[in-house]
Amino acid sequence: MLSAKSLFQEILDNDESFRLFCSIAAGGEAQGGWENGRIAALLPDKCRELAPKAARHGADEDKHGRIFTALLKKRGLSPVSVPDDTDYTMLLERRGIGLAHTRLRGDEPLTEREVVVYLAHSRVTEQRASEQMRLLCRHFGDHPELGRAVRMISADEDNHLAYCHEELLRLARAGHGPVIQRVLRECALAEIRVYRDVSLAVMSRMGAVLGWPRPKAKALQAGIHAVYAYERLTGWRRMVSLTMPRRRNALGGPAVAAPGLA
Repeated sequence: MLSAKSLFQEILDNDESFRLFCSIAAGGEAQGGWENGRIAALLPDKCRELAPKAARHGADEDKHGRIFTALLKKRGLSPVSVPDDTDYTMLLERRGIGLAHTRLRGDEPLTEREVVVYLAHSRVTEQRASEQMRLLCRHFGDHPELGRAVRMISADEDNHLAYCHEELLRLARAGHGPVIQRVLRECALAEIRVYRDVSLAVMSRMGAVLGWPRPKAKALQAGIHAVYAYERLTGWRRMVSLTMPRRRNALGGPAVAAPGLA
């Protein structure tokens, strides 16, 4: 019977599929670290209070990338190049979601609207990251090889999501509510398409590595399309709601170190 746990267990048990999984994850986290670091440096004067939090966000993402790389090294494996069709961050940028890398490489301070775009994009993608890491925690939180890593990353992703909720609500109170809702909706609808495409690409490559029979591959493809249909119909709405998080100022301190992991 197909399940998230059984599928990931297959990936975990095979060195080549595990190598691809960790390489994709490490690449995405490292890219997120760079983006948040640049945003912290480019924040306008009226938003400078966000700089330490954006920097902390970036430091966390860098740490996650190092953790996934360290998991590979523990098996004596090295990272592989991330295939373009599995590069979630790059594909989102190509759809015009978030701030373009050409913009972040410059020196001109961001506008207040661009800060809204950054936070809205992060709120949507961190929703996905938080859900995925909670799933891994549920099935592998006690795993001797992965458990500590997935628990730490999951806690960080929950903090990132809380930060986005809190800061977007603050900006909404300052009069940016209509723009926030419009950008959130645009980001969410684009993200669910990119997530579907990346999921199909990743499962195709995993199936080739693991030798999945055609009926199994087709069943997984159908499942991915079914998730997309649900998200396109109504599931995207969970990505655009804003509620004050229980934990306030979630990124108000220094990044938590990961001794023994990265």
